[in-house]
Amino acid sequence: MQHTPATGGAGTPVSLLLDEIGEQLVASGIVDARADAELIIGHVLGVTRGRVQALAILAGSVSDDDASRMREIADERARRVPLQHLTGRAPFRSIELSVGPGVFVPRPETETVAQFAIDAARRVPDPQPIVVDLCTGSGALALSIAHEVPRARVWAVEKSRDAHAWAQRNVDEWGDGRVALLLGDVEHLDALPELAALRGRVHVLVSNPPYVPSGMVPRDPEVRDHDPELALYSGVDGLDLIRIISRAALRWVLPGGSLVLEHAELQGRAIREVLAADGWQQTETHVDLTGRDRTTTAIR
Repeated sequence: MQHTPATGGAGTPVSLLLDEIGEQLVASGIVDARADAELIIGHVLGVTRGRVQALAILAGSVSDDDASRMREIADERARRVPLQHLTGRAPFRSIELSVGPGVFVPRPETETVAQFAIDAARRVPDPQPIVVDLCTGSGALALSIAHEVPRARVWAVEKSRDAHAWAQRNVDEWGDGRVALLLGDVEHLDALPELAALRGRVHVLVSNPPYVPSGMVPRDPEVRDHDPELALYSGVDGLDLIRIISRAALRWVLPGGSLVLEHAELQGRAIREVLAADGWQQTETHVDLTGRDRTTTAIR
């Protein structure tokens, strides 16, 4: 429900709340503290960040109840609870996903991974490109592809029942009847009868799999303490599941089809070697918007 802030009236000034919450979050080590403060205020008011910024300039104020709620959320954020868990929503490209405990929160850097899969799907001459998203989590990749390539038909696979439940909510909201969500293990894709008919017919296979080495605990509390371990770790070098996906994808992707994988910034070379050894062609690693290696692509 949208609340109506006052301009120049009684209540707590938005500018004061922005400064107060921003300083609190900076002290807690949060890098984008001002942005988070704007998002917290916007969440309670039901308005955009841009509207919050405008209200601060226009001497807008909010009710005491709204101000109290904003401070409560800020206290949780200062304890490094992910902002997306507190608002229940995570923007991703042109959609907004439902997220919470039990599912990996989609990151901005994954938006560039989606772009490679979207571009590959758009290049497919078939009137209905077939796309498979493995380790779909919240459904971010599958749903952004379906949303931006309306002629695509997308299948998404998730192993975790908790994450699958979040993905189902997002498919119901954004899938438009073109995304099939499957509960299943990437290591046993042959056990999913819904995928059997797609074997050798997939145009694009994309995945943001677990890729953190088992002995490398993430520094950020939001990741370490709140993202599910199943979505993070994958063997000593972090590549166990990527090896499985590489071999499995050879059975599902048609000749000339594309493989798109997200990974950590230092894993590109090792992944290209894995893919080349399995028989993939034209392996290439691409940087994200921060200039770090993030996506490796290959052709069947």
